[in-house]
Amino acid sequence: MTNVVVCGVGGRMGQRLAQLVLESGDLELVGATEHPGHEAVGRALGDVVGGDRREGDRAVTSDLNQVVGRADVVIVFTSPEATLTDAAVCSRSGTAMVVGTTGFSGDQLAEFQKAVAGISCVFAPNFSTAMNVLFKLVEEAARILGDDYDVEVLEAHHRYKVDAPSGSALRLAERVAAGLERNLSEVVVHGRQGEVGERTRREIGMHAMRLGDMAGDHSVFYGAPGEYLELRHHATSRDSFALGALRATRFAAATEPGLYDMADVLGLR
Repeated sequence: MTNVVVCGVGGRMGQRLAQLVLESGDLELVGATEHPGHEAVGRALGDVVGGDRREGDRAVTSDLNQVVGRADVVIVFTSPEATLTDAAVCSRSGTAMVVGTTGFSGDQLAEFQKAVAGISCVFAPNFSTAMNVLFKLVEEAARILGDDYDVEVLEAHHRYKVDAPSGSALRLAERVAAGLERNLSEVVVHGRQGEVGERTRREIGMHAMRLGDMAGDHSVFYGAPGEYLELRHHATSRDSFALGALRATRFAAATEPGLYDMADVLGLR
């Protein structure tokens, strides 16, 4: 049995992760956290997660230090700032992590990578198995189609998502750029407005929509005169991400220290 702590358990993703851990049969939910002031802090974990199975009087805490000693793996889908704090705690305790937080600045990302250098950590912008297959496919398509095809990336998420473009959209664009042997930072164009002129041959367009309760939709378009190709991933619920995160949890618990992503978990290297 692998013991798991879920950070951000009061959020939509955190709650679903906790529920699926409880249903897994081979993972044990031994603790959970939320940020100070959140209504879940101090409440019984079973009451926060819901469902028939209760976790007794074990309470949600605002301090990972209080529960990290119970865990084999800590799962974190929260904010960059909170993730950096939790990464430092896991580093000191030698506890493996699975991290799906997006929106890191360059400096934050460097700090995070330094913090987890001594532990097993699976870090990915998207934990869906099918989405990670798409990461591989878009690079190969770009390599085959080459410079004759324009490339645009379109993503849509629920209205509550705070960062744009999504981490998954950025990863898609990075893989496209790799397939075309381009530096994404030099060719990316985020939306268009006004007299932007004719589209350049090397640019990669990025567009973000926010509406309703969409779990996530990502498309990469390759267009040339007379045709276009669309490679698309459509998430119908958060379960695709949560189940992938649990797969990564099992991987992190069994592997040597190092920074991994879902390509490692799925054997897509």
